[in-house]
Amino acid sequence: MTRDETLAFFARRQEAWRRRDVAALVADHAPHGRVVSPMFTTVVGHDQIRLTYESLFQVFPDWDLVGETVLVDGARIAQPFVARATHAGEFMGFPGTGRRFQIQGVLLFEMEGAVIAVERRIYDFTGLLIQLGVLKSKPGR
Repeated sequence: MTRDETLAFFARRQEAWRRRDVAALVADHAPHGRVVSPMFTTVVGHDQIRLTYESLFQVFPDWDLVGETVLVDGARIAQPFVARATHAGEFMGFPGTGRRFQIQGVLLFEMEGAVIAVERRIYDFTGLLIQLGVLKSKPGR
C-alpha cells in the first residue's frame, strides 16, 4: 500500500473502533493474521481475533480508542492511542466494578498487502489493573 492508502486504511479503522464494529475490525486482519496482546495473549486467525474484539466490548461496552498520528515505515505501522472505558463485565475473574479508566499505548502493525498480518497491542496493563482496583499500588516517594 502507498502511504496515502495506509493513512486512509487507518482512518477507516478509527471509524470502525468508534462504532465498535467487530466485523469491520476483524476484516482488516489477514485470515491467518496474528494478534499479540497483554489481555488476550497471542491469537491467530479471524475466529480467535473476533473473540478478542467481542470480549473487549462485552467487558468494556463503552470502549473508546482514539488513535493518534499513524507512523508509517513501509509495511510497518505504529499508532499511539488513548483508550477510555468503563469496567462493566467480568474481567480476569473480577465482576464489573463500574470504574472508568484511561490508558495509553501503541499498536504496532505488520501489513501484508491491504490487511494486517500481525498486530501487537502494547499498553499500560498494570495501570489498567490498578485503575480497576484489581491491583493496589503504593504512592512513590
